[in-house]
Amino acid sequence: MTGFRTLSDFLADLERRGDLRRVTREVEWAYEVTEIASREARAEGPALLFERVRGARFPLAVNVLGARRRIEWALGRTPRAVGAELEEILHSLPPRALGDLLKLRNSAGRVLAMQPKHVPSGPAQEVAAAPDLEPLPNLKLWPKDGGRFVTFGLVLTEDPGSRKRNLGIYRMHIYDQRTTGMHWQIGKGGGFHYHGAEKRGQRLEVAVAVGADPALLLAAVSPLPEGIDELAFAGFLRGAPTRLARGRALSMSVPADAEFVLEGFVPPGERRPEGPFGDHFGHYSHPAPFPVFHLEAITHRHEPVFQASVVGKPPQEDKFMGEAVQEFFAGVLKVIHPEVADLWAYFEAGFHNLLVVAVENRFAKEAKKTALGLLGTGQLSLTKVVVLVDEQVNPRDRAAVFGALARNFDPAEDFILLPGVPLDTLDFTSYTMNLGSKMVLDAQTKPDRPASAPPERVPDPRGLVEGIVAHRLAWGAMLVVQTREPGRGVVERLVRRPEYQSVKLVVAVSPDVPLEDDELLLWGIFTRFDCARDIVPAAAEVRGAWLTCRGPLGIDATWKGGYPDPVENLPEVIEHVDGWWGRGAVGVNGPEGAVPPAQVTQAPG
Repeated sequence: MTGFRTLSDFLADLERRGDLRRVTREVEWAYEVTEIASREARAEGPALLFERVRGARFPLAVNVLGARRRIEWALGRTPRAVGAELEEILHSLPPRALGDLLKLRNSAGRVLAMQPKHVPSGPAQEVAAAPDLEPLPNLKLWPKDGGRFVTFGLVLTEDPGSRKRNLGIYRMHIYDQRTTGMHWQIGKGGGFHYHGAEKRGQRLEVAVAVGADPALLLAAVSPLPEGIDELAFAGFLRGAPTRLARGRALSMSVPADAEFVLEGFVPPGERRPEGPFGDHFGHYSHPAPFPVFHLEAITHRHEPVFQASVVGKPPQEDKFMGEAVQEFFAGVLKVIHPEVADLWAYFEAGFHNLLVVAVENRFAKEAKKTALGLLGTGQLSLTKVVVLVDEQVNPRDRAAVFGALARNFDPAEDFILLPGVPLDTLDFTSYTMNLGSKMVLDAQTKPDRPASAPPERVPDPRGLVEGIVAHRLAWGAMLVVQTREPGRGVVERLVRRPEYQSVKLVVAVSPDVPLEDDELLLWGIFTRFDCARDIVPAAAEVRGAWLTCRGPLGIDATWKGGYPDPVENLPEVIEHVDGWWGRGAVGVNGPEGAVPPAQVTQAPG
């Protein structure tokens, strides 16, 4: 098997491959690491190991999985191959013939590796440190963050009733040396465990592993069904069991091969303001009350490496992790929904804000049934916008997807609005946490309706509607305009103009959204509108409970009062990093303070 036992093993392997960049110069934990990591994520550059972070006693690894190639090296194969194996296993269970058993023979070792292995102690417990967060290189990512955060903590909890485990990644706002926030978002397993403990009036034991092997990292971000053990899935990915050891201050077991383990508890009934924090939607999340983690013990390896993740405007490291996880589970969803040919959630929109599903209709309107079913499935239930396309359309190809919208979408028949439903905790557009609206856009061909001819160009709207500073006809489907005026009024005027009746979507964005950057265009649109509040049809007719929208569908995706600010680094930090960051810069891959690569220990097959 090809899995790595520890983070240090994986970093050593990356160094031998020439894909680890050591930084021996001292860096600031506030903003400087963020700026460097963001640049390297955009370039799909090497993993970063900061050997000296101001005030910290330990080195810091960032962007460990911030490239497709590193995820493939970590897995020993492509994420799509993992997904194909999972799909084959599900199709072969229960085995009905000898051929089904033969299909499973190559997966037997991985399946057997799913049972975690308990050991008396592990490397994560080699050193017992004081319960003090101050020596750790935790980061303040963005200037308006509420403080420093543990950004890549693998939070392990057990259900107080069933004792089933959950491993998830939840940010932890550091209040002082021994307390942090615990950002359990809506629909997360750790939050469900805390809900059960709080109902019983019990405190919930929590172990936070920081710095783990790639299989455990990817398992922690995987949207497994509630009650399915992420540690078991890590064993499947790694090809070797996840090792557990009894906690030093806890009755529960902890990951034995982590770099650090933070042990503590979250008491019932305690809340403190958490945030603001510049999250992966590219905006600051507003401060809000969340449960509080109390630190009781820290253990770590000899010469450990701390780990952090930088999030913000896409692309960041989470792009590559999220896309890998999608490849894992696309096949599983196709087993549940056989009509689904493929599906893809866009990192540009923070994953949850835009999902495209290619569906084979086996009966009329089956795709709409599929969309509603997916909106009730696990983490997909937090999706804001679903676009349905024909089975031969590649959901990953944004030009093909929006081209299908240009040809086949008619708001009068192909638009479903779902107001007042649960929404991602990070979504701020409804002004109410965890609550918002969703919509489905059906861009499939219709047997009883001819396809539209997408316009190749449209008149410049700057001479027709006041306040527009730039525009783009995107993929023949969307007229996108930048405006400094209130977006709703601009959209209302545009959707009624005869010049734009051939356009399916008319969207207003703020001037900070670059129209020619496809990634940031999707970010600027889909993170900044509430479906129920900000959709502007050219005309609407209500018959009973049936709402019919006619003409172009307008979207006011401008930044609005009450929205949190988008994340931006300080100009002086950007200028400072410009002055020294580069492959030939002093203090980058330099000889001073260099540490030889560790011995790599492959997980046994």
